[in-house]
Amino acid sequence: MLSAQYSLNTLKNNEIGPVKRLKIVEDLTEFPHEILDLKASLEILDLSNNALSSLPPEFKQLDNLKIVFLSNNKFTELPEVLGQCKNLEMIAFKGNKISKVAEYSLPPSVRWLILTDNEITELPDSMGQLTQLRKLALAGNRLTKLPAKMANCNELELVRLSANKLYTLPNWLFNLPKLAWLTFSGNPVCGPRSEALTLFPKNKLAEFELKEKLGEGASGEIFLAKPQVEGKSTVAIKLFKGDITSDGYPQDELDCCLNAGVHSNLVKTLAQINAVPSLGMVMELIPSSYRNLGLPPSLSSCTRDTFTSETAHHINNIYKLAQQMASVLAHLHENNVSHGDIYAHNSLINGQYHLLFGDFGAASQLHHLSEYQRDAVQAIEVRAFGYFVEDLLQVCSDSDEKHKETYLKLVKIVASCTSNVLKNRPKFLELVGILGSE
Repeated sequence: MLSAQYSLNTLKNNEIGPVKRLKIVEDLTEFPHEILDLKASLEILDLSNNALSSLPPEFKQLDNLKIVFLSNNKFTELPEVLGQCKNLEMIAFKGNKISKVAEYSLPPSVRWLILTDNEITELPDSMGQLTQLRKLALAGNRLTKLPAKMANCNELELVRLSANKLYTLPNWLFNLPKLAWLTFSGNPVCGPRSEALTLFPKNKLAEFELKEKLGEGASGEIFLAKPQVEGKSTVAIKLFKGDITSDGYPQDELDCCLNAGVHSNLVKTLAQINAVPSLGMVMELIPSSYRNLGLPPSLSSCTRDTFTSETAHHINNIYKLAQQMASVLAHLHENNVSHGDIYAHNSLINGQYHLLFGDFGAASQLHHLSEYQRDAVQAIEVRAFGYFVEDLLQVCSDSDEKHKETYLKLVKIVASCTSNVLKNRPKFLELVGILGSE
């Protein structure tokens, strides 16, 4: 966590000088008013994992505050005072008991809002005034509809709506000009889960010996696993963390993953683990020669991938990655699965720039949508593909005259994929034709 952690006593004894970041985790039941003494400098406040249920009216005095984390507390209402904090850009209240979001309880300045895993049944019309909002996480609530005025949120790029009670999805949602990452699984609009969960091979966790942890994401942990039966190959097992994740229900991730089919650029799923209390999937072990292509977005980049300072890729290799990504995404949409999280940080490459794509935590089934909405979801994912290529071009190591034609071709593709007019974006099969095969 970015915030510097201090004790409550240190704060009360006035032993903290001007700080930009403050974190306190001490089962707080009341907001420490001493925090207000830091108003001249404080920009990031993290009071997550406490027992807070309200904020005082004086909270608005923190007029330099840009980011506030209040996840895993005991709020039942979103504090209305937040709406008076004119410089707040990021607000996180994940894992509370919030059922009410009052009109104007959010400032127009907010660009990243996390209300995952609460009990919200309705959002106010004033959401439509959040014209700077780029990232909106609402998975795991009780929403039955979205305010029509949210059609004004034209800066929205990422929306998480999984695990709610939405029977329909409004067409304005699919027409947001900058939307690139959308998930809505686990809603009535998606219909019942597919037969894949019933038909796909099943294993028991007891059939494996778990070794070291290989990785961890929002929805689960991945372990090296050795089958108890002699002679069988070592595999990777992903175990889901709980009943709901930041992207939705684990069962929906598993369902989409199983329906995705087989493709040379997809991490291969071998079986499911679907016995209480364990839920997970058995996957082919990825060779150690593969590495992450990128890093997740930062607080400042919001929705866009980040890279280490030494990251550099030749333009020919970026082109090769674009070819592979277009191919695998065309395959997914042919199988009526949207990925919802097309990013370099969800991609692995080896020394030959072979791409492996995975992590279906934000995926959604498209079978039950109208043809118009299915096409719109593809257009949304095409925009994400454009961002994927654009981000890689930012770390291109060679765009000199010799490779100018390749570079300009990718720049042109990015422009068409990120058009604010959805009908002007190519489909993935068209992109495969434009890019050609390896």
